[in-house]
Amino acid sequence: MLKKIPVTDLKLGMYIEKVVGSWLASPFWQKHILLERLEDLQRVQASSVKEVWIDVSKSRIIAHQGVAAGQDEDEDEDDGAEEEAVGAVPDSTASAAAPAPAVAQRAPRIPRAPLSSIAPVSLDRELKQASVLIKKSRDAVHSMFTEARMGKAVAVEDAMPLVEEISESVMRNAGAMIGLARLKTADDYTYMHSVAVCALMIALGKQLKLDDEQIRQAGLAGLLHDIGKMAVPPPILNKPGKLTDEEFNAVKQHPSQGHQMLLETPGMPDAALDVCLHHHEKIDGTGYPEGLKGGQISVFARMGAICDVYDAITSNRPYKQGWCPAESLRRMAEWSKGHFDEHMFAAFIKCIGIYPVGTLVRLKSERLGVVVEQASGQSLIKPKVRVFYSARARSYVRPELVDLASAAVTDSIVAREDAAAWDLKDIDRYWSGATEFA
Repeated sequence: MLKKIPVTDLKLGMYIEKVVGSWLASPFWQKHILLERLEDLQRVQASSVKEVWIDVSKSRIIAHQGVAAGQDEDEDEDDGAEEEAVGAVPDSTASAAAPAPAVAQRAPRIPRAPLSSIAPVSLDRELKQASVLIKKSRDAVHSMFTEARMGKAVAVEDAMPLVEEISESVMRNAGAMIGLARLKTADDYTYMHSVAVCALMIALGKQLKLDDEQIRQAGLAGLLHDIGKMAVPPPILNKPGKLTDEEFNAVKQHPSQGHQMLLETPGMPDAALDVCLHHHEKIDGTGYPEGLKGGQISVFARMGAICDVYDAITSNRPYKQGWCPAESLRRMAEWSKGHFDEHMFAAFIKCIGIYPVGTLVRLKSERLGVVVEQASGQSLIKPKVRVFYSARARSYVRPELVDLASAAVTDSIVAREDAAAWDLKDIDRYWSGATEFA
């Protein structure tokens, strides 16, 4: 039995089925939550959420506040009184003396908009929303994975709102979400890696022209692909130095352990199970845990292998600094014949660009700049670049956005550069803080 009420009428013990409005507005990452703590009640009442749907049958409001001290009631009477009290959820339009009874309703199922109908926006416009989403995603995955470490099954219905929000962000501007997810710290790598691979899987699914349901399943698979890492002892998972053979063998168990975790979740899609188990398989059969080869590896698992490796080598880890996005693609291309599906890897390059967002490049004009956005529908070698440094003078210049695909621009990229070689610091701010330079 569901009822929609204003958050001002919420009480401890009520079971929130869903908030009215965007998942991003909710102070909780879960879709459903039982309000057992005062701080949770205060969080939702202090948020921008105005109304929620509560499930009367799952709520546990104290039945009779006026029961005399020491008076006992048997369990059946308690249950009946509890249900009676919950059934009388206060209505903001009713008098305090005569609360309106709960009305049996169903929370409206908001139809998902076709992903193809989501209009693209500029990187500048998407960065702000993607930044909010990144922070909430990190907290959500941290909570989800922590619960998995303690033996609690992952709830698909709690994970899907996150996948939906990431899908919509990627459709609006893939560079914003994928770029920001890459800027993880070594400390939160395990959680943000899952968010990044989710976004990359969605972008690759779009490039491969998968249908909406397949894209969402690919996103969920990316989000959960490394959940088995929760079975790896933290000292091994976060070790800053080289792993011993024994430690590496422990890490190699995570696909099988994660697969077992997901098998315990009712309704877990086959794609998520498959990617979790097989994202370390290689086309030449040298991967693990089953040594699958070529066509034995599913489309989703082949996607997962590419997205997992790309984010891993572009990210800062406890034991190494991440490589530049373009350098990472170059190295992956060297491995592609044995490691990755070549057709799929080519599609991956098309969706993130030969020079992905964040790549430092040198132009024909001897200026250095950072790639901030791919040119929609244009050549992969003509992205938008924010130039900020003179290679000739070896000095900073006033930042300027150059659209290399514009007919009025004669400049072009001549090389990828290494920021360390030029002693350049924090070059990511030239795209992640794009609104500063608008």
